[in-house]
Amino acid sequence: MLHVDLDQFIAAVEVLRHPELRGRPVVVGGDGDPAKRGVVSTASYEARAYGVHSGLPLRTAARRCPDAVFLAVDREAYEAVSAVVMAALRESGAVVEVQGWDEAFLGAQTDDPESLARAIQQRVRAATQLDCTVGIGQNKLQAKLATGFGKPAGIFRLTYENWFEVLGGRPTDALWGIGAKTAKRLADLGIGTVAELAAADPDALARQFGPATGPWLVFLARGHGERAVDDAPYQPRSHGREVTFQENITGWPRVVEEVTRLAAVVAGELAGEQRPAVRVVVKVRYAPFFTQTHGQPLAAPTLDATAITQAALAALDLFTGRRPVRLLGVRAEFGAGPG
Repeated sequence: MLHVDLDQFIAAVEVLRHPELRGRPVVVGGDGDPAKRGVVSTASYEARAYGVHSGLPLRTAARRCPDAVFLAVDREAYEAVSAVVMAALRESGAVVEVQGWDEAFLGAQTDDPESLARAIQQRVRAATQLDCTVGIGQNKLQAKLATGFGKPAGIFRLTYENWFEVLGGRPTDALWGIGAKTAKRLADLGIGTVAELAAADPDALARQFGPATGPWLVFLARGHGERAVDDAPYQPRSHGREVTFQENITGWPRVVEEVTRLAAVVAGELAGEQRPAVRVVVKVRYAPFFTQTHGQPLAAPTLDATAITQAALAALDLFTGRRPVRLLGVRAEFGAGPG
């Protein structure tokens, strides 16, 4: 199992389009104006050295790195380059499971995965002039985590043989699938590292996290993961729209109005894709920068605009805060399968 991850993909594409930016700190986000509200989509390694990272407010990025070049997001350009990358990966003969613009899992039968990884890097570079990192593992979890140890533009193998040597002493949120909240709950139980989680009693964790999640956490910590690679066309798991307001919204009726509008936009786009939603999630970012989300399941998979809007408003009703709002988002989530 290989995991291919394009290094600083969006920023790298922009540097290819603007060669004069090579070696300079580049930040991509919003409409490219750091004086406006918006967040960083990606930053070049030169900008990351100043503490600029994805999700950071553009204004904060400008303060941290005043010499950075700020560029607007250009989805069409990134999608076009991504298509070339994925075509190059498929030409390797491996089974390719696309995970997004800049990453994919590859399944291949080989006795020398490092040689295959080097060949893939060369193929991608020849097709796009972009660098990628390749993680090698015996399953998706191992390959995905291996990529992080190989960056930038390297190759790293993570298997059962070196799993605990590499990860045993690291915090539990080093594992793909464990976030900060779960890591804190584990820490409260006296489980702070991957090795400690691997040694934990699955039944005891089942009582704390539920009969499925508890044992799954131990499963992850022991290095187990999915082994199948699916080459079916990539299908996003959700579709949503967000809007950042240059001036905070201070009245809740306006919030309701904007969520209704966003829900209608999302519903219209789903109708075009013919992918029914099973759940609607609303995101509210309060000023200055505190974000909450709430979701509402739909009674049945649907494309109905009224049902999607009603679910969005029901999710909005779960928010108790009435502080000024700087961003709103509505996201429709899809069920398993292509539709």
